[in-house]
Amino acid sequence: MDSIPHSWGPHRYNSYTWKMKALFGERLQKLAIDAGFTCPNRDGSKGSGGCTYCVNEAFNPSYCESASSITEQIRLGIEFHAVRYRRANKFLAYFQPYSNTYAPIEALKEKYEEALSWPGVAGLVLGTRPDCIDDDILRYLSSLSPKYFVQVEFGIESIYNETLHRINRCHTVEEGVDAIRRTHAMGISTGAHFIFGLPGEDPEMMHKYADFISGLPLDSVKFHQLQIIKGTVMEKEYRAQPGDFHPFNLESYIDFIIEFLEALSPEISIERFAGEVPPRYIENHNWGLLRYDEVLRRIEKEMEKRGTWQGRKVAR
Repeated sequence: MDSIPHSWGPHRYNSYTWKMKALFGERLQKLAIDAGFTCPNRDGSKGSGGCTYCVNEAFNPSYCESASSITEQIRLGIEFHAVRYRRANKFLAYFQPYSNTYAPIEALKEKYEEALSWPGVAGLVLGTRPDCIDDDILRYLSSLSPKYFVQVEFGIESIYNETLHRINRCHTVEEGVDAIRRTHAMGISTGAHFIFGLPGEDPEMMHKYADFISGLPLDSVKFHQLQIIKGTVMEKEYRAQPGDFHPFNLESYIDFIIEFLEALSPEISIERFAGEVPPRYIENHNWGLLRYDEVLRRIEKEMEKRGTWQGRKVAR
């Protein structure tokens, strides 16, 4: 580890978990909340049907249901995670499903402040789209920052407009860049989400994400490999045009993600390297039934074997 020119504790990459623990002095646990939002590509304002790959239920824990109040979801979430993370005393209210800034500002304030009123909730993480943020929302979130941790996590998904059109995102790459820059400029922690393996993109195209992402004022990123969810438009597309997709097996993904990390700015922390969907939602279990913790362990073990780290190929 001595050759790594960064202080990342036991990691060879800029770990979001490690950074947050250093910031708060202890482990924080995210509590997923479904506040009953929708998206502009679902409700008809920009489109309908949502993203072609999306079934939100595949990514939500069992306690996360909009039929329950935000307060009740937080209570159930703390009970849910207490079995695994008994020493977590502080929490982040993670507004996760759909677009969680897509409502009038007063409605947003009511929902966010209900979550922040729970003892031990140290801040908010808001999953949203780049076309669902405006200056009023940013000013309000910035006003919370002196007291709470606030992060906005934008689903960018691809750096190619043709891909975004194909998967029915109904926003552009340029809108994503603008939203990230405006959020960062307000002093709000800014994150982004990207998917590797979307239709029409080959590994060479995906590797170009690294320079693009490195040029943005991002605090953190999440990466997911594409998983074909049962019942989605994308499942039909995959069956009809499998040659348009580049599915990763576990070994090829580990190789890809390590090479990708080497070209990524070491200043950006990594929240996730891969996605995890309950087995009942997918048909092709080409990674077996490995949990994310095991995938992460294998990535870190291979990085150690290669003697490499995040940003190793980035010019300093």
